[in-house]
Amino acid sequence: MSVGTVHIYECMEKVDARISKEWRRRMLFMLFMVSCIAGWFLYDGYSVWPSEAQRHAEFVEIEGGLVESGKIEAVEHKAHGAEVNEYLRIAWERHAREAGYKRDIPKERTDASIREQRMIGWVMMTGSALFGLWVLWNHKLRVRAEGETVIGTSGVRVELDSIVAIDRKKWENKGIAFAIYESEGKQRRLCLDDHKFKGCEAIVLEAEKRIKARQDES
Repeated sequence: MSVGTVHIYECMEKVDARISKEWRRRMLFMLFMVSCIAGWFLYDGYSVWPSEAQRHAEFVEIEGGLVESGKIEAVEHKAHGAEVNEYLRIAWERHAREAGYKRDIPKERTDASIREQRMIGWVMMTGSALFGLWVLWNHKLRVRAEGETVIGTSGVRVELDSIVAIDRKKWENKGIAFAIYESEGKQRRLCLDDHKFKGCEAIVLEAEKRIKARQDES
């Protein structure tokens, strides 16, 4: 038996590739961002917009009184926030100061728009919760190498010497390689994601070393 053959069947060191810190940080950042956006929609829907709707109702009431007294002319409500009669603006700012409101002219917030804001917030918050559970579930997964066998995240077992090629097309940009192996007369692919599961590179290198050794012998 040649030295090369002995090397091919030499067992590799045990590998237990678990979720990487980089992947975890990336997922937690995404979870934080989605949760913040959802919280923003919910805060608007339950606090900011209802409060503004109340202020807008008071604004319209003040406007109606001024129109009725003949001090200003009636305008379409959609024009509010664009150009407001100076007399109306002064009257509103005086009211706002007395009521402890902001001086800004309030926008119209309909019940339908408030419900939509809340719905978007709850949909995003639900999605955020599901995403968080998915991230937790992924922490249960791992890629292992024990003796002559590689065990994928799904539990599939692949003999190292059944791997005939390594596809590194996504390795440089994403840290992902695919081990192409033969099983039941068919070629299959096993994902070795070193970005997500730190330690997969050792399996990739060992498989490539064995493939090269077999090629040198032939």
